Amino acid sequence: MAAEGDFNPTPASEPPTVEHLNIKVTDNNNEVFFKIKRSTQLKKLMDAFCERQGKQMSTVRFLFDGTRVRPEDTPDTLEMADGDTLEVHQEQIGGAQVDV
Repeated sequence: MAAEGDFNPTPASEPPTVEHLNIKVTDNNNEVFFKIKRSTQLKKLMDAFCERQGKQMSTVRFLFDGTRVRPEDTPDTLEMADGDTLEVHQEQIGGAQVDV
């Protein structure tokens, strides 16, 4: 028979782990919401956003809290929470003026 002190309930202060997160992906013109698992590589989300917006992955960069997101990152590795936002910016290389 187990002693009364052996029962170890989960502390109430610990929030339950949410399996899926709602992530907002925004560029200056659009907001797209994705529901993904915490363990899913963000490459899947990045590809889906680019496809919806008609952009190529090589022409944009994704930022979370000012840090560039790599395709192999997951919400867990970035410590993302439900409702967090990824920002999408136009990739800019160099500083030369281009005549258009």
